[in-house]
Amino acid sequence: MKQINTESVSSLSTPEIEKKFVHHVYDAIAPHFSSTRFAKWPKVASFLSSLPSGSLILDAGCGNGKYLGFNQNCFFIGCDISPSLIKICLDRGHEVLVADAVNLPYRTGFGDAAISIAVLHHLSTENRRRKAIEELIRVVKKGGLVLITVWAVEQEDTNLVTKWTPLAEKYVEEWQGPGSPRARVPSSVSLESIPESEESSLGGEGVKVCKEGKVLGDLKEEKNVKNQQEYFVPWHLPYHRAEISGASAHALATGLATKDDIKGAVVYNRYYHVFSEGELESLTNGITNARVVDQFFDKSNWCIILEKTS
Repeated sequence: MKQINTESVSSLSTPEIEKKFVHHVYDAIAPHFSSTRFAKWPKVASFLSSLPSGSLILDAGCGNGKYLGFNQNCFFIGCDISPSLIKICLDRGHEVLVADAVNLPYRTGFGDAAISIAVLHHLSTENRRRKAIEELIRVVKKGGLVLITVWAVEQEDTNLVTKWTPLAEKYVEEWQGPGSPRARVPSSVSLESIPESEESSLGGEGVKVCKEGKVLGDLKEEKNVKNQQEYFVPWHLPYHRAEISGASAHALATGLATKDDIKGAVVYNRYYHVFSEGELESLTNGITNARVVDQFFDKSNWCIILEKTS
């Protein structure tokens, strides 16, 4: 009888927290999100420019496709979990499809290189993050390079962290399987409006933590909790944009979004697992067919370049 790898099965099963606070959110905010995403990160641009002419490059989690076609001497294909973002890419003439980062629909050894830019921090378990890395390595040829970037715990602007909402104990039920993160703030969260800057999509004012009906105070005190890595990061969708997106009415009705009348926006919360120093490299431990070529910190992101060795 064939044995089932339960760890692999669990990593392929999407936790509810990702469905609600990643997939649903990006579908709802896609056009507005895309309008703010056009600048190319220099390190990513440098990596893409360094690849040999004629290379086939896979962008896993391509978003609005801002890197697709960046190097005109190479061929690009992309995928993303959000159908709304993929439609934007298709309208721009890119070769893309809807796919999950932990289960890429490409044959082994398909591409010459792959990139995963700001994607892994939206995966809510260690197993899923590792599986996504394994998939990136699988789909490139021997000698192929993989660039991965994720948000860092060690933010250059520490004020930003005080404006994020740490995930509370009540969200534990959203995670499934081994490798699930452990909640570190023993309270439920009452989310208030948090403004953001266009560049970072972060920012904010005080968010209050409540327990048994009592306000414990501003989260600035709570955010000193050691090793906190699970957060909600808000996105403000202007009312005129929300009217275009039919998803917002449903999100408001079901409690997946809130209204901020002062700012005239529907507020969505996106799930993030921010990475500590060395964590990205540690996920590659046990992956025998790849080696670390480079790793670095860039603009509040941890980055790693892997080479497939066999």
